[in-house]
Amino acid sequence: MVELVTLTPNPAIDLSTSVARMVPSRKLRCAAQQRDPGGGGINVARVVKRFGGDVEAIYPAGGFTGRLLRSLLDREQIPSRIIEAVAETREDFSVTESETGEQFRFVLPGEALAEGEWRGLLEILGGTDPAPKIVVGSGSLPPGVPHDFYAQAAAVAKRIGAKFFLDTSGDQLVAALDHGVTLIKPNLREMQELAGRPLANEHDWIAAAREPIAAGKVEIVALSLGHLGALLVTKDKALRSPALPVAQVSTVGAGDSFLGAIAFSLAQGRPIEDAFRLALAAGSASLTMHGTELCRPADVERLSAEVVILPL
Repeated sequence: MVELVTLTPNPAIDLSTSVARMVPSRKLRCAAQQRDPGGGGINVARVVKRFGGDVEAIYPAGGFTGRLLRSLLDREQIPSRIIEAVAETREDFSVTESETGEQFRFVLPGEALAEGEWRGLLEILGGTDPAPKIVVGSGSLPPGVPHDFYAQAAAVAKRIGAKFFLDTSGDQLVAALDHGVTLIKPNLREMQELAGRPLANEHDWIAAAREPIAAGKVEIVALSLGHLGALLVTKDKALRSPALPVAQVSTVGAGDSFLGAIAFSLAQGRPIEDAFRLALAAGSASLTMHGTELCRPADVERLSAEVVILPL
């Protein structure tokens, strides 16, 4: 039985490189490029696989970049169920200034998915038998996909008997919450948008997280606070952890590493405190990697011992 299934409606090839300095109008000589399979759910699947979890990825793939995406995931031995898309799979790229350490991220929107293609993703998910423990929906929606796509995915997950974890924002997050999900992973900006007000301190963060929980829309809110660490809130618990002091190389994929680790841990039946600890270590470990290389288990294990969790 597959324990986790990830759903990525807008996957990408993530290209990363570095340059001494970003200067306008000048030809910039870059370092060798690195290409990684990307998109929220794709990265989550890669992290779960690295931890030894049983995972499967569902996504659309089209054109040359779609074939490259398949090849890169095959290299990482991640089973996939794919919808053949007419549109070319998108690319994203990031450039790091080697002189300053600053990173510039360029996110392309992707081409439209046809109705039959995005509905096909939901049909594939609904055909998962036996049902996984957890379905993780993650990432943006490409043009042509309705804002309630993740709400429909949550309904499919519920029908087959799986929990639904979600990492997205805006109208698509609101629509999914109106249906009901198990876990969301907003950052502070996304949480403020959801709450409809500024959130200035720890008390505000907890209160805002508890609102959709009290309304029965979600069970767990894992709030990413960037350099302030993270907060995990349930109906009867609030856990806070400060950020680990790691040397940041790239922020690409850090949130996906966090989500992949917490999903893997909870699928294994571990206590939520242990899952939170692993997630914090995974997100921090990812920050030290180039491109979308994501976290390495050895680094996560080392950093887990440094994580401090404070019950509030």
